[in-house]
Formats: sequence, structure tokens, C-alpha cells
Amino acid sequence: MTLDEILASLFPQGHQVRTSGSLIGGKADLPGGGPIHVIGIKDAAFLGVEDAAILANRVLEIIESDKAAPILVLIDSSSQRMSRHDELLGLSEYLAHLAKALLFAEAQGHRTIGLLYGGSAAGAFIATALATGTLVALPGAHPAVMDLPSMARVTKLPLTVLEEKAKTTPVFAPGLDNLAQTGAIHAVWDPARPLAGQLTALLSEPVTGDERGHLGAARGGRPKAAEIAERVIKLATHG
Repeated sequence: MTLDEILASLFPQGHQVRTSGSLIGGKADLPGGGPIHVIGIKDAAFLGVEDAAILANRVLEIIESDKAAPILVLIDSSSQRMSRHDELLGLSEYLAHLAKALLFAEAQGHRTIGLLYGGSAAGAFIATALATGTLVALPGAHPAVMDLPSMARVTKLPLTVLEEKAKTTPVFAPGLDNLAQTGAIHAVWDPARPLAGQLTALLSEPVTGDERGHLGAARGGRPKAAEIAERVIKLATHG
């Protein structure tokens, strides 16, 4: 689906979502009533310091001006923009600032929904998609925290070893199906059905905290993450 098709399916009554360069921003009304804010990145753009700062500032403005409205983050990006310019300005800090702004919004009572409709990778994926409270995707999306050749360089393991592990262990493999199996992606939406109804259904689900570890365990993609996290929390809070 194109961005225009996605917006039309999400908001059949119309919207005030516009694009500027590679960024998406605006507002719409939910089918059941009430506003929703929309931000995002399009056209497989690389996420650099300027755009990360703009997106983070928009999230903070929403938190200050609208105490309850959800925030929808539409994502089709490449990785972060690893230019000399961005690195000298402290790219990692800008990405962290954006991620923290989204996490802060969720903590302040805003539902943050990420909708991955294209690609995303590395730090850009972490600072946008994975920083939302709930991440969904459309078929054909192609996320990757790290591709296997890059993982081989970092871990010093042969690429052939990682390729073999990726066949049975989703955490070693990029791609939509693998990230859904780990619980990182809550659900894959059906583009043949109106997205408005699927968004409304998702927003009606109760918020019970970060369920990604439990989803990963139930789906067999991360069998130990939730258990270990609960043990760490217990030790930290009760000694």
C-alpha cells in the first residue's frame, strides 16, 4: 500500500496529515471519535539528526498540548544517516532523544502505535518503531535491527554460522516474520480490510505493560526473555 492509500484506509472521513520532505505530520479523527496525532518518516529515508529532532519535538508538543490523544507513527525508513555531519553532531544522542520522547509519551498516558509499512533498520528502527508502545506492520514490510553480514562483523562469527542459526532462531534473523515471532511486532494487519477498524480494535485493547517478552515466549521466538525480565525486576524491587 502507498502512504496515501494507508491514510485513506485509516481515516476514511478525511485527515489533516501532510508530508514535508521525508517527514509525516498532522492530525486526524478516529472513526469512533476523538483525535489522533500522526508523525512518521517516508520514502525509505535515512533518519538524521535534523529529522530526529523535529520528530522528537513534535512528540513533546503533543504531550504538552493534548493530554490523552494517541500518537500513530508511520514508518518507512532506511537506517540512521551515518554521515560525518550526523556523527559529529552526536547522532546517537538525537536518536536516543526521539526514543525517550516516545517512551515518555506512553508513560504520560498517550497510546503510541507504530505502523511499519515499508523498511526500517538499525538505530532508526529502534528510535521509531521499537520505541512505540505497540508496533504493528503491513505485509511486505521489511524491518531489520541488524542484517546478518553486519552481525557477523560485530560478533566475529562466520556469516555461514549466523545463516544457519537464523533458520531456527528468530533473534538471529531480520524480516517481518522473524520479528513478529520474537514479539517485537504485535500483529500484521490485513490490507484487504479497512485499517480504520483494525486501528480502533487495537486502541480498544487494555494497556497491560510491555507484552513483547510474553508474546515472544508464546510464539516461540524468545522463550526466555519474559521470564528473565521478571526475575530481574523481582530481585531489583525485593532483593
